[in-house]
Amino acid sequence: MTETTHQPDLTVQIAEDLPYLRRYARALTGNQRTGDHYAAATLEALLEDQTLLSGDLSPKTALFRAFHHIWVSSGSPVAESGELSSPEARAQWRLANLTQNTREALLLHSIEGFRADDIAAIVGGTADEASELLTIARSEMTTAIQGRIMIIEDEAIIAMDIRAIVEGMGHAVTGMARTRDEAVALARRDPPDMILADIQLADKSSGIDAANHILEEMGDLPIVFITAFPERLLTGERPEPAFLITKPYSEEQVQSAVSQAMFFASTETLHN
Repeated sequence: MTETTHQPDLTVQIAEDLPYLRRYARALTGNQRTGDHYAAATLEALLEDQTLLSGDLSPKTALFRAFHHIWVSSGSPVAESGELSSPEARAQWRLANLTQNTREALLLHSIEGFRADDIAAIVGGTADEASELLTIARSEMTTAIQGRIMIIEDEAIIAMDIRAIVEGMGHAVTGMARTRDEAVALARRDPPDMILADIQLADKSSGIDAANHILEEMGDLPIVFITAFPERLLTGERPEPAFLITKPYSEEQVQSAVSQAMFFASTETLHN
């Protein structure tokens, strides 16, 4: 009787946590399709072996641990073309030179909010070792690649805050746009290496539309989207972003997402 009443609660919990597993998987792989594939494989593994969720861990921690087992057992993903001239292949080559589990630890902490002891339960090791992974990750990721970033954000205070964060990381800011039209004009005037965009803009225009228009004119660029409603863009039912920050954000979330996105030279585009 106890098991019967517990199972629906567990199912509901996994359903609630699944969008955030997708977010983590997409940021880890730099690609919506690949990330969602790993998330789906995790669910299949849980259906076959529900003991993966047993023990003293919270359902969310157990879910991410199950994902990690699949992630490490499959080896590092590579671009489908297998060519080093491919942007994804170049990114994966750079990632292969990072310390093992550092990116995972950084994303789990800064984007998904796990503590060091939770990260240790997910990737293995102790809480102290997880803390050391975070220290190494911050050093490796934030100094690896720098570039020129355009900010699309209609709230001036937030835009200035984001600008201070990315400039503090060593990136240059090409400018800040409040609307879709301003963003397109700015990109034409001063092409960026990366875009950091809010979803909803001042004149009811869309940061998604702005980013898509810029990508159509300039080709693939890394993009980090910001939204107060991340679950709406983490369904896996349509083209969705690989890199997503939730409002209200922390400085470390912005730093982590920007650093991760800079490792990948191609970005999934969106269509409303």
